[in-house]
Amino acid sequence: MIDSPVIALADRTSLLIPTAVNRILAEIREQQSLGRNVVSLMRGEPDFDTPSHVVEAAQAALRAGRTRYPDNRGERNLRDAIAAKLRRDGLEYDPATEILVTTGATLGIQAALMALVNEGDEVLLPDPIYDAYASPIRLAGGRIRSIPCALRDGRFSLDPAALEQAIGPRSRVLILNTPWNPVGTVFSEAELRELSAVIVARGLTLISDEIYEAITYPPARHVSPAGLSPAVRERTVVVNSLSKTYAMTGWRVGYCAAPAAVIQAMFLVLQQTSRGPATFVQDAAAAALSGPQECVSAMQQEYAARRDRVSRALSGITGVAVVPPEGGFFTMVDVRGLGLSSDEVRRRLLQQFGVAVVHGAAYGPGAEGTLRVSFGSGGSVLDDGLDRLARGLRAIGR
Repeated sequence: MIDSPVIALADRTSLLIPTAVNRILAEIREQQSLGRNVVSLMRGEPDFDTPSHVVEAAQAALRAGRTRYPDNRGERNLRDAIAAKLRRDGLEYDPATEILVTTGATLGIQAALMALVNEGDEVLLPDPIYDAYASPIRLAGGRIRSIPCALRDGRFSLDPAALEQAIGPRSRVLILNTPWNPVGTVFSEAELRELSAVIVARGLTLISDEIYEAITYPPARHVSPAGLSPAVRERTVVVNSLSKTYAMTGWRVGYCAAPAAVIQAMFLVLQQTSRGPATFVQDAAAAALSGPQECVSAMQQEYAARRDRVSRALSGITGVAVVPPEGGFFTMVDVRGLGLSSDEVRRRLLQQFGVAVVHGAAYGPGAEGTLRVSFGSGGSVLDDGLDRLARGLRAIGR
């Protein structure tokens, strides 16, 4: 327990809560302190090495003395590489005025919210959703308004009618991510067009978090809402990073693309919190985006194989059903048939079988009765974790 501080803390700190992963990590440390071995199927981090040509680009930049302050908007070579990448995806953005380099997607989300949300404005979030969105919304003075979503026919979906019904007088921003963390849905073009019709008609701004864009499983494919029409583009802030696509989580480099006035406002916010990623990191990021992409395809194929391993390992367990993801590297496992809360199932798995997963309720009531299982790590970690998970679920279901 932490003693009350002598120094008075700002009221805003009371709005901030640890993410579910961080809370569970504390429980894992407690189990480890008791001498128990724990295998984690929890974290959202690839276990791949950063591609060698990206590492070599950073080394070359260091040798060339690229260690001084970067351009706050992002080094021009990286912004040009981002614009070229977006153009390959059918999106046109001016690298001079419509692209902003950020210290990871997390800071991009924060900058967008600070630039768009007034005190008391509502930010619409699908339920369930990645829980780390909540604190930045509150820091920006926003209020969270949830959109109930449902697991139907083996897939989580967001009904445009549910979005329409959730919109209130102070609703201003909608955050979507596709592929959708934690549930693995990849919104189809048809789904995005229906949702975008509501966004445009009701004057919302869309923050489109696309960090898992490269990890999809056919026939699903990633579609950026910003490419649907000029009307949607002018209301969209695209947020992305290189963390998942190029296994660059620790490099902390991301980017945003949006109309110039929005990027300018985000730039002013960003100046107060970050000088941006290190210059040599930005050179490496440019090499990642501009260089060979076979590494991305290879990682995607490995994720597809791991996805299948999860489904095979957990098939045939009484009271349990796997929800195969269309994208990302998380599988939702429906455990409603076990008759316990998702948190109780998670705790038993950790304490009795030494395997850590995240309970679906951590991401909102819409995911109660499910577990989020990560296959970001493969090899023996995944094999051991799935063995423990399967044994635990069978035992709980008896």
